[in-house]
Amino acid sequence: MKTLPLMLVCVALLVLTACGRKAVTPLRRKTAANLVSEAQFAINMRDYARAEGLFAKAVEACPDMGDYWVNLGAMRKRLNNRSGAEKAYEHAADAFQDAYKLDPKQPELVLQQVYALALLGRIDDARSVLEKARKNHPDNRGIRLFVENRQLDRITEDPAFKELAL
Repeated sequence: MKTLPLMLVCVALLVLTACGRKAVTPLRRKTAANLVSEAQFAINMRDYARAEGLFAKAVEACPDMGDYWVNLGAMRKRLNNRSGAEKAYEHAADAFQDAYKLDPKQPELVLQQVYALALLGRIDDARSVLEKARKNHPDNRGIRLFVENRQLDRITEDPAFKELAL
């Protein structure tokens, strides 16, 4: 008799934690990819407002894609929506971090997180993440060259980057 209430509480907790989360199905991924493709076309046409709306729909469909968040932040920055860009860049950094935690054999995800942190203006955090990645992946050529060639400094000095960064 005592196990029945405990089971009900467990089931209730599972239901409550699942509420609000939408599974990212293959169909949702394809929908998001189509939205991103259409957004890229809008960017080519210099219709940044339309591109921003399309990227917003894409991240709603596929919130685990850091690249989509970075693009959303870039469009919001172009539209002078600094707080919206900041939120998008934060989501991007989190998405890249989460993706790396799921698959630590892809240290390139750390470099993308470093880029998102740099867009946020959190250069010290970006350097810290980069150094930790270098220690965790001493044999990774991409990370080693990124650090040795001071790519983070080069990126932050690039005028195109400065347009999008906060």
